[in-house]
Amino acid sequence: MQSNFYVGLSGQMTVERRLTTIAQNIANMNTAGYKAEGVTFDTLLSQTGDTPVAFSAEGSSFIDRSGGERTKTDNPLDVAVQGSAWFGVKTPQGVVYTHDGRMKMSPTGQLLSVNDNPILDAGGTGLILDPSAGPPTIAADGMITQNGAQVGAIGLFAIDPAAKLTRGPDSGVIPDRAATPILDFTSAGVIQGFVENSNVNPVLEITKLISVQHSLDGVTQANQTADTTLQDAIKALGSPS
Repeated sequence: MQSNFYVGLSGQMTVERRLTTIAQNIANMNTAGYKAEGVTFDTLLSQTGDTPVAFSAEGSSFIDRSGGERTKTDNPLDVAVQGSAWFGVKTPQGVVYTHDGRMKMSPTGQLLSVNDNPILDAGGTGLILDPSAGPPTIAADGMITQNGAQVGAIGLFAIDPAAKLTRGPDSGVIPDRAATPILDFTSAGVIQGFVENSNVNPVLEITKLISVQHSLDGVTQANQTADTTLQDAIKALGSPS
């Protein structure tokens, strides 16, 4: 097969990867704490023949860690992160780290995520509140107070900037390096009564979608041209002289 068919196929694969990512971002633009995903692409150079041929690599995904805008809710169990910190949540998939601070209290006092997973303190232990003590007060360092008594502190965690992130439940991420508890709250903390929105930029995603559609049209046209050229060559070579 001619190399231009392989080049076209690699181009279609990269376009499909980008379309999947954009669709996922748009679908989660209203999901609290959701972090947008992007794709980086490289060019692979094949030198197996006399003439080098450039192919598009499938691409590698990355998760944008930037914060989203905050919405004031005045709900005492809604908490938003300040600074480069993450909440820890214990899930069936393991501990995930999230900016989704929509919390709730179970009838037995467990502090849970919106998906009923335990919120962790800095030591990795689930938090237990007093369900009969009324709404809690949550300080900037995560300390929880009810009726003037401290009942625990929401843990804040730092993720290595070099860590690769994969997605988990509760709008969370799972780093390939261990997250570390934050003990210095001069540049990180929480704010009670707020929820952090998704950091997806809808206008940017629509712009990307238009660009990808143009790329897809170009790749499709290139493949059609290559196919027509091949068919013409076969007819010419097959015709009697």
